[in-house]
Amino acid sequence: MSVVSMRELLEAGVHFGHQTRRWNPKMRRFIFTERGGIYIIDLQQTLQLLEEANAFARNLAERGGSVLFVGTKKQSQTAVEEQAKRVGMPYVNHRWLGGLLTNWRTISDRIDRLHELRRLKEEGQLELLPAKERISMLGELEKLDENLGGVADMKRQPDAIFIVDLRKEQLAVREARRLGLPVIAVVDTNCDPDEADYIIPGNDDAIRSCDLIVRVIADGIAAGQQKATPADFTKAAAAGLTGGGAGRAGGQGGWLRSPRRSSRSCATGPARR
Repeated sequence: MSVVSMRELLEAGVHFGHQTRRWNPKMRRFIFTERGGIYIIDLQQTLQLLEEANAFARNLAERGGSVLFVGTKKQSQTAVEEQAKRVGMPYVNHRWLGGLLTNWRTISDRIDRLHELRRLKEEGQLELLPAKERISMLGELEKLDENLGGVADMKRQPDAIFIVDLRKEQLAVREARRLGLPVIAVVDTNCDPDEADYIIPGNDDAIRSCDLIVRVIADGIAAGQQKATPADFTKAAAAGLTGGGAGRAGGQGGWLRSPRRSSRSCATGPARR
């Protein structure tokens, strides 16, 4: 069964590209036609490539991998945050901090500072500070939470990165390339498709288009997370052995009582033919 229908792609406006004067010639193979000065993306290819990206995300999630969602443009901010939270993945939806992937040691120090400020606020210790110092620390907390809140629980570098709008997220693309991370990306007609490993040709400027594509990738991750892992089989086997032991013990009691019931039935009951 397809992860998304052609009707959904059409209704979301995924097929609308940029104006013909704003395009990348490398996207020629994904363009169906031109209409009214706007390129129309071939949704047959989009559908196939979206299914491949969904399958990759599902397989990655089955192995316990993580995908970093990146979408800092207004049209994708809400979708990136909601879908990443739904599947428990890290995300960046306000500003990409340089070195988020390549300078992980420094970024992890800032994340520790974020957790520290959150703890002080929850415990009410900030209220005990002088007004000027309290305001300064609250401002620092707000800024860190905005820029690093989505990656606050990321303990290690992700296994892949999902990007909405390759042109806007050039810093993220370069860092992912430097580390050799697979890049899943929504690629509009003004982008370079060679920068992505899993290309999803589509409109990255419409809210409904971004919502649909981000949801499909998140659905693939959710499907992979629901699949049983070897650890689950080990736990199930251990539980089965424990339950089986109790069942055998109860069964032995039943075996000890069964001869008496059988003898009484044989003595009093009529013989069956």
